[in-house]
Amino acid sequence: MYEATHTRSHEVLRTTPEQHLGHLDSLAGQVSFLQYPSWGAVKAGWKAERLGWFDDSGRQCGAAQVLYRQLPGTRRYFAYLPEGPVVDWADPRLSQMLQPLLEYLRSAGAFAVRMGPPLPYRRWGAEKLKASVGAGRRVGDVLPDLVDPVGATVADRLREAGWQRCGEEGSPGDAQPRYLFEVPLAGRSLEDLWAGMNQEWRRNIKKAAKAGVEPCVASADYLPDFHRLLQLTERRDGFRLGRSLNYFRGQYRELNAEEPGRMRLYLAWHGGEVLAAHTMIVAGRRTWYQTGASADHRRDVRPSNALQWRMLRDAHALGAAVYDMRGVPNTLDPQERAFGLMRWKLGTGGQVVETLGEWELPLDGAVNKTLHRAMQTYLTRR
Repeated sequence: MYEATHTRSHEVLRTTPEQHLGHLDSLAGQVSFLQYPSWGAVKAGWKAERLGWFDDSGRQCGAAQVLYRQLPGTRRYFAYLPEGPVVDWADPRLSQMLQPLLEYLRSAGAFAVRMGPPLPYRRWGAEKLKASVGAGRRVGDVLPDLVDPVGATVADRLREAGWQRCGEEGSPGDAQPRYLFEVPLAGRSLEDLWAGMNQEWRRNIKKAAKAGVEPCVASADYLPDFHRLLQLTERRDGFRLGRSLNYFRGQYRELNAEEPGRMRLYLAWHGGEVLAAHTMIVAGRRTWYQTGASADHRRDVRPSNALQWRMLRDAHALGAAVYDMRGVPNTLDPQERAFGLMRWKLGTGGQVVETLGEWELPLDGAVNKTLHRAMQTYLTRR
């Protein structure tokens, strides 16, 4: 449909979902599930396309799943690469690597592109952040334990090439969380994981076991129970995902059709009732705690702590290198409501990771900048 685009020794071509999946699987690493073909099938309202970088010998050396959103009333598209593309970000020829992608997207009718380089930028251990809690404090105020040199270099290169980091200079913020919470699993025993938790977490897990809470993996038949608890959780905690039961059914169907066990539903039973339900996603050597929900009553038996310990143990048994608990707020202020989520995750003894975040680039000209602003307004209103 579109011509291949080139950069010296590389070209960008459309690939099939099977080719794309095969390349991701060959990396045996920590590629985001948002870059898997199944996620493109989940996103209603977006058109998914898979692209690959190929060298002169025909070897694939990069991949990107692009989601296109059409601007109403036009034939132009906003192109989005969630937690992608999957390329060698340390390559000093990064700008040259990205150029054929941008040319391809222009030829496909895209007026702007947003991508999320899957790179860490800064890391903080749980103990340091717990010691830094205070009024008005933010994670960014604390000296990090590690600044990733690749992430810092890539940020500089993107700015030099005209990319703008989302959330800066009045632009819309990231669609995916910039601050993640990760529990490292590689090289650690279950005893290490247990010892890494704080006393409150260990006490709550023991309390749940003593009370008879039973964590288990359930089938899609129990997604209505999960969704009912999610609606309760949204009302209680003051947020709204806006996801229907059918959305989660479709997600479960598509992810598990691609690879059995890619999406798992965990339930915590107590007294014949489901008190908590969490979802976990498995891809490569990474697992994600995606969405959690719990009942308003019998919280004293700590069903969510019991579920997380079961999920951590399962991730460890699967050989995952990282258990990703997804987003956390930037706040360390105990007076802010959002700090409760941060405090809960810190108790696992993991790390807060600031990613490089998402970056946007209008694709040529004042007209496209106008379309870009129109799409930003449209997405914000949605």
